[in-house]
Amino acid sequence: MGIKVLFIYPNTFGMNMLPPAIALFSSLLKREGHQVEIFDTTYHSMDQGIDSDGSKMDKLQVVPYDMSKRGIRLKNTSWKDDVHKKIKEVQPDLLALSVTEDMWELGVEILREIKKYKIKNKVPTICGGVFATFAPEIVIKEELIDIVCVGEGENALIDLCKKIEKKVDYSDVTNCWVKTIGPKYLKNRNVIRKNPISKPVDINENPIIDVDQFEENRLYRPMGGTVYKMLPVETIRGCPYTCKFCNSPDQITLYNKETDGGFFRKKRIDLVEKELIHFKENLGVEYNYFWADTFLAMNKKEFDEFIEVYSKINLPFWVQTRPETINDYKMKKLASVGLDRMSFGVEHGNEEFRARILDRRWSNKDIIEKLKIPHKYGVKYSVNNITGFPHETKKLAYDTIELNRQFDSDNQNLTTFVPFHGTPLRKMCEDLGLIKPETITKCLNDDDGVLNMPQYPPHEIKEIKKCFNLYVKFPKNRWKEIQRAEKNDKEGNKIFNNLKEEFLEKYMPAPNADPHGGLEDFIEHDKRTKASQEQALT
Repeated sequence: MGIKVLFIYPNTFGMNMLPPAIALFSSLLKREGHQVEIFDTTYHSMDQGIDSDGSKMDKLQVVPYDMSKRGIRLKNTSWKDDVHKKIKEVQPDLLALSVTEDMWELGVEILREIKKYKIKNKVPTICGGVFATFAPEIVIKEELIDIVCVGEGENALIDLCKKIEKKVDYSDVTNCWVKTIGPKYLKNRNVIRKNPISKPVDINENPIIDVDQFEENRLYRPMGGTVYKMLPVETIRGCPYTCKFCNSPDQITLYNKETDGGFFRKKRIDLVEKELIHFKENLGVEYNYFWADTFLAMNKKEFDEFIEVYSKINLPFWVQTRPETINDYKMKKLASVGLDRMSFGVEHGNEEFRARILDRRWSNKDIIEKLKIPHKYGVKYSVNNITGFPHETKKLAYDTIELNRQFDSDNQNLTTFVPFHGTPLRKMCEDLGLIKPETITKCLNDDDGVLNMPQYPPHEIKEIKKCFNLYVKFPKNRWKEIQRAEKNDKEGNKIFNNLKEEFLEKYMPAPNADPHGGLEDFIEHDKRTKASQEQALT
């Protein structure tokens, strides 16, 4: 018979990729005979953060697009009314909250709203995700959370649902911290049972992800100025690299400490092929999104197997990888089977700083040479950069600008470093007294940053980010003008808007062919917006 599970996914408009973990859990639980529903806030007005992809357009980081051309807009209903309606319809036996650190506070707000609805019986709530894994001591303190999943959730959810269905004690579920009732003499009778972590799951035993519970809008995402029907594809779980701003090193450490199995795993290519065919033939996918942290962490045999499989798919696709993982052979092969765009993590332009602080040990010369390869084969690419690291200065940030000027990238971005829980640099920031262990960090409101460093204060970070793409693409004889545009005052913003318009016309790559509108629509919209802003100032 099974139980009814309601997943809660707090999210904001503009963060468009469907969450693959929930789609996988849905498939797993349905296979076990359970019912699954999802409450996803992506298309509600949540007053949390900003439109993530929309913000990238404003900062000239992506080719402009318009989701509304495909009928995708915010809902006009209240999320509070909708979540009450969902609870009434589903009458769940288990609430499952999946959150990032960005969305933790929004997730708690949703749970508080749910609590107002009087469900017949006490329904346990489990919280999982990256934030729960690396900050379980924060999550378990929330009174509305009964169970925290630390690590992967496949085995934990299956075991938990089975025990709830049988109405037996679930305090021993693997990978979980579980609140139990202690002796009467304890003032706070909540006792936390911390269960051990099981070995990493065999990802080759997992079924194809289930998207039936998501609304159709969630299957669309912008890429290169075009909005495609797109789904995430898993080829690799984990990452073999140890970048200190990422959670991969702590993930590896966690599993090495708790189990004798490594966290980095690869999916069999025949299973990837089966999923790709299903997406194309049964779901009408137009574009594939391979979400591995480092897609080309493959040996030659694995790579050639992928090329053979994808040659039958005949759809454009996107990957992300590191510059050192590409060569002419790989790029030529990938381009021949449909690679449309790719992203490279460069992160910082100063070699010594990049190696010492980020553990990225590769020379600028080699990066520059590698990033000449994609365009040889007609592949568009973007470069990801970060600023606002501990010990960084504005002068060092200009090294990132100088390095990016050596690339002929189609897009480049500069985001503010966010010291998320579960990253080595979080620990560094805590040790330096830049942040408290309990502080929740967010990247959605990252313009000012969360670190107040005397050598690189928040306003300087914001200025560099505002004009990063202008510095990268305009000739250096325009830099004095760009420096004035950094300032957030009437004159600075006027100069910035004029430079932005020039940038869009001269340097923004044309979008992929899109009958739904793209760059031209955005330029016209931006001109109207600028005119209204100038009128308001006068």
